This record gives sequence, structure tokens and C-alpha cells, in this order.
Amino acid sequence: MTSQSDNAIEFVHVSYRLEDSRELLSDLSLAIKSGEIFMLLGRSGSGKTTTLKLINRLLTPSEGDVLVEGVPTTQWDPIKLRRRIGYAIQEVGLFPHYTVEKNVGLIPMLEGWKREKVQARVREVLTLVGLAPDEFTARYPDQLSGGQRQRVGLARALAADPPILLMDEPFGALDPLSRVEIQKEFKQLQQRLGKTVAFVTHDVGEALLLGDRIALMEGGRLLSVHSPRAFLASTDEATRAYVDAFRAGHQVLES
Repeated sequence: MTSQSDNAIEFVHVSYRLEDSRELLSDLSLAIKSGEIFMLLGRSGSGKTTTLKLINRLLTPSEGDVLVEGVPTTQWDPIKLRRRIGYAIQEVGLFPHYTVEKNVGLIPMLEGWKREKVQARVREVLTLVGLAPDEFTARYPDQLSGGQRQRVGLARALAADPPILLMDEPFGALDPLSRVEIQKEFKQLQQRLGKTVAFVTHDVGEALLLGDRIALMEGGRLLSVHSPRAFLASTDEATRAYVDAFRAGHQVLES
């Protein structure tokens, strides 16, 4: 149930309203190319997470269409759609009573993979995210550091080898050193895997480091889409405010 396109995800004049008619997203049109990291940057309440939830049909547009692999999400079976999409969030969401192995292997198991294949895949993706399988498969989430739990969450998102990843401030709760480390590791990992990634952040530095393109959102509207280089050079007032804040922070650090 796919259509040939250079775009993995498209929003075509999409709006989303709550039952009380409050509009969280207004006339959003954008395209996310296959294999790119597309950063959704903005303040809290700008519509970033709503945009993600429309991609895997946790929400349905009030108007317009969201297309995944060329097909409107309303025409996908929700379960099949979500199993083609890995989801990594800040809180990680690991099951506390499951070992690392069971947490990471959950989706492949639900997909009906044979036990030996699941075990092999768990070991493969743990290695990909920098966790030694022999050391971590039998541990439980409360036996892990914050950075280790985040890596397990990323491994789980990758386990069934989905073509699309949705990432909602996945590294936001980490301490600064762990965050920089895992950001660099993720960028290297993406260069190897070539997933399509929609990545929510409010951190300009993270957007510039990881993104192929950066979409700036405000009040449920898309303001601009730039490459990192064009973002830094933009003369647009809203974009300049983010760039100036980012550079001011770096000047403080360097002074």
C-alpha cells in the first residue's frame, strides 16, 4: 500500500482542531524527503508534537491530508501504519517489568518474527546504539542510567527496521554531556541507516547539528523551512530571533 514518491511524508493543507474548536495546527503544507532528518523546531505549543501524532495516526486531520509513502493516513490500517514507523520520545516509555531484551524485541515479536530472529535483531540494534548485548539484554529499565534507557528506547524504535522514525525531543531529559554524545552517535547511525526522520526539538543547536532541513513552527503554523546553513543566514525576523538567541548563548560560553 505504497506509492512511488521522493517524499516519505506529506502534509497537504492540514489543520487540526480540538472538540472545543481550538486550532492546534493551521493549514500546514510540507514534504519530508525519504532518507532525511527533518527537524521541527519551535516553542512549546507551536504544533510540533501534534504534527508527529498526525503522521502515525494517533490524531486525524480536521482538514487536509497527511500522506505516508504517498497514501493518506486515513486509508492506512492504523496498526500496519504504526509498525512501519518507529517512535522515540523523551520519557522513553520502557515497560518496567520487561527486560531490555523484551522491551527492544516487542514489535518484532508482535509482528510474528521467530524467536531466534527476534533475539538476533535485539543484539544487532543494541550494538548499533552502543550497548553491549551480553551486558544489557537481561537488565531491567531501573538498572539503567538515563542515557542507557534512551539508547534502549532508540533500539526499540529501530528493532522492526521501520523506514520512518518519529522522535519527540528524545534526548531532552539527558544531562548535557550524555546529550551531546548521543546526538553525535545518532547522526553517525543515521548516515549508515538512511531512515526518514521527523524530529521534534526546541533546541536550535540540536536542530543545526542533526537536521538536513529545519522547519520553524509558531502558534500552529509553519513559518519557514531551511537547510541549517540557510537557517543561520536567514533575514526572516522569526528565524533571526532563534539564531540570535543561539549565538548569544554561545558567546556567553566562550567569554
